[in-house]
This record gives sequence, C-alpha cells and structure tokens, in this order.
Amino acid sequence: MIVPSLSRQDIDLLRQDTPGVGQVIHFNNAGTGLAAAPVLEAVKQHLDLEARIGGYEAEAAARPALDTFYTALAALIGSQPQEIAYVENATRAWDMAFYGIDFRQGDRIVTGRAEYVSNYVAFLQMKKRKGIEIDVVEDDASGQIDLKALKAAITPKTRLVALTHIPTFSGLINPAEEVGEIAREAGVLYLLDACQSAGQIPLNVNEIGCHMLSGTGRKYLRGPRGTGFLYVSDTVLDQIEPPFIDLQSANWLDDNSYELVPHARRFETWERYVAGQIGLGVAVTYAIGFGMERLGNRTCALGAQLRSELSGLGAVTLHDKGKRKGGIVTFTLDGETPARTKTRLAANGINVSVSTASSARIDLPHRGLDAVVRASLHAFNCEDEIERFVKALGNFN
Repeated sequence: MIVPSLSRQDIDLLRQDTPGVGQVIHFNNAGTGLAAAPVLEAVKQHLDLEARIGGYEAEAAARPALDTFYTALAALIGSQPQEIAYVENATRAWDMAFYGIDFRQGDRIVTGRAEYVSNYVAFLQMKKRKGIEIDVVEDDASGQIDLKALKAAITPKTRLVALTHIPTFSGLINPAEEVGEIAREAGVLYLLDACQSAGQIPLNVNEIGCHMLSGTGRKYLRGPRGTGFLYVSDTVLDQIEPPFIDLQSANWLDDNSYELVPHARRFETWERYVAGQIGLGVAVTYAIGFGMERLGNRTCALGAQLRSELSGLGAVTLHDKGKRKGGIVTFTLDGETPARTKTRLAANGINVSVSTASSARIDLPHRGLDAVVRASLHAFNCEDEIERFVKALGNFN
C-alpha cells in the first residue's frame, strides 16, 4: 500500500507551525533548532512555571506531561512505554547501552563504514580497555552495508552488531530490518543509532529487530536541544548493566546492597531537563499526529527532487549512496571547498552544513573525500525552496 504524502494544507500548517521558516532556507541538519510552535510553547510554559513556583513543584505539577513522553515515544517506535528512557542526548543514550554491555577480551563488534564518529571512538576505547576487536563490514555495490559480508563477519566471538541507520554524511538509509534478521539468526545483540532516522522515516523496533535504539530530540523530531531517548528491550535487560547509576536508576536497600529499578528507566538519571522532556513528548506527539509514513514519504521525496535538480548542474557532484535514500543530500561543487560553498549559500539566505573526514574517518577518506556539503531537508521544506537553492548554486559558476 502506498501511503499518501502530505497535502498542501498539511504542508502549510507545518510551515505555519515552524517560526524559523521565512526568508532563510533551512537545509541545515534537518532544521535543528526549528522546533514546532506547540513544542516551543510547552517548553516556555514549564520554564515560566518553574520561575513562579520552583523546580520541584513545577515537576510535580507536570507529571502527566512527563509520563506522556514515554507513551508517545513508545508509539513512535513500536515499543512498550517501560522500554523507553529519557536521556539528555542521542550520544549519551547510545553510550548508556553500549557501555552497559559486559565486554570480555576477545569479544568482537561488527559495524559498517557509515558508523558515526562518537560510536567508533567508543569502540576504540573499549578495544583499549577490554581487548575487544572491531570488524568493519564493507559496503555493497549500492553503498549500503553489505548484508552477505555482514553475515559472514559474525563469528562465535561476535558480541554486538552496531549500525548507524542514517549517517550524518550521506543520504543513505541502511537496511536496518535485514541487519536485524541477521543478528537475530546469529543470536547477538543489535544496537541501532537512529539519531538521524527518528522523525525522518517510520521506525518499528519489532520489525527492525534491534535490542537497543538511541535517538535525539533536536533533529527530525524537532524537539528541544539537550533531549534524547533510549529504547532497551525488556528481553535483554539481564545482558546490559547501566554503566553508572543514581537514585533514579537504583534503590538503596541497606548498607551493602541496592537493586536496579525495573525496565529501561534504570538507564536514566534523576536530574534532568524537565522542560525538555515535556517538549520532546509534545514534538513526538506532533509528528505522530501528521503520520510518520506521510512525513517520511514527503521528506524522502524532497531529497529525491533535490538530487534530481542538482544532477542537472554540471559543476555539482552528488555523493549520496545506498539503495534507499532519505532527506539528507550531500554534494561538492567543482573548484570550491564545501566550507566555501556553505559560506556563499549563507550569503544568499540558505543554511546548510558541512560533514568532514574527521567525523567520517572510515567512510569519506575511503571514497577520496575530505568533506561534503550536507543539505538536510524536512517535510516542512517546499519545492520553491529547492528551486531557489539550485538557482543559487548555479549562479556560483
């Protein structure tokens, strides 16, 4: 079944609810900072309440809104509310899962070339600490992780398959469901970095087959910065120990013992950005209201349109890869560094980002690239903005 994309009325509402949309075209990191109006209002209201009655009192009054965060996130990714933890950002959420695994010397981690820099340096630290080994699976001819090579790379020593669903430096959407099937057949843990995919495309942890999934609020979900979440399946709680605990994650029983709280909230800390948690819950509810299938279709279609338009510019080289591509479009302009392209676009009221080899050391240099321009489209972007973008690039030559 083909799910219809957004109507013109839906797009107008999205843009109306996006205060940052206007003269500046936001193609930078999925509109980071461009929170929906209901999200901004929810955060501001709670901060005002804190100012009036105090932080503890405001948190107690906001308990229903805080609880909504768990039910909304569970609905977004197809899990149960008790399998969701609120964490301050996607990297720390991923860390809580990864560092919670009791790696032993000789254990192996299997990953791909699209793995995010923060994740890979964590692999290297664990290699230094525990003597684990890292197996990097090559891409297939399309540019996505090679599924046959992945299956062959898993050995009895493999402890974890770690995959970045959508890398920050390419339009690639990795085949997370097929990877999940391989991990399930092999009986190994599967950790999915959904930082770029949460809010960009539909997610269902049961269909994906991952045991752990991390995400952020500030990208495609359009929630507040300083917010993130972690999903940990109840089925693997006995295999993952929170790397650190506090009075939120554990109960102090007596002078010599404690017990972890049930379910995924053992990965939380007591102190948190309460207004942010409320705002993220509102952002997720907002996205669900439009329908993630429809938002995803719209975002991917805009990405495809921009690639098609850019392919007609002789001086532009596209660098996206994979069988399936999303709303992130990467390219370079002949004779100009990506940093310079970004500066020139900004002078034309167009915001983009740059991904460098330092954040993709096992991918971009492997393809002979030092950096790429990254245009991240969201469902609130419109076709007229794509035309202005392409025209601006054409005028550079």
